Amino acid sequence: MPELKTVYFCRIDSLEVGPLLLAATEKGLRCLHFYKGTMPPPGKDEIWIESNEHLRRYVLQLEAYFRGELRAFTFELDLIGTQFQKDCWQALLRIPYGETRSYAEIASVIGRPNAFRAVGQANHDNPIAIIIPCHRVLGANGTLTGYGGGLTTKEKLLRLEGARFRLSAKLCANPAEDKTPSATQASLPY
Repeated sequence: MPELKTVYFCRIDSLEVGPLLLAATEKGLRCLHFYKGTMPPPGKDEIWIESNEHLRRYVLQLEAYFRGELRAFTFELDLIGTQFQKDCWQALLRIPYGETRSYAEIASVIGRPNAFRAVGQANHDNPIAIIIPCHRVLGANGTLTGYGGGLTTKEKLLRLEGARFRLSAKLCANPAEDKTPSATQASLPY
């Protein structure tokens, strides 16, 4: 009988982005999802055990990030995905705090310049939101594009980091009330 691998998890309520689910193995953080009430299915030969204590170091760094005190996470990750996905996620990890890239730029960085749509799908499949900063990836014109936690959450994270981005016209509910230099430009710290 194969040995069971333990995955520890906890749920936290973040005032900044809402409920989060974190899970880790002995190798490092395995997932950080925007929690919507359902757990991911355990992998083959895995047992998931709820433990706030096992996730404490990850939660502490995440909280420091939300307070604006941490710009780079220092813990290990336990990434599970295809080699292409891992290449994309590693490229995302190299985007500096407060900076953004386009899907095409990420495709270029991984040596697949025509694979920008596949890069978008790898972002969609990112198992460790926020830490693997897919929120730092924008459309070619610098506007916010899809995000698992919602565009409002993506905007909050980018503002927290002081990143520059553009809001699409449909996200600007009332451009006359917008206090940024251009009604569709945002660069204020959160």
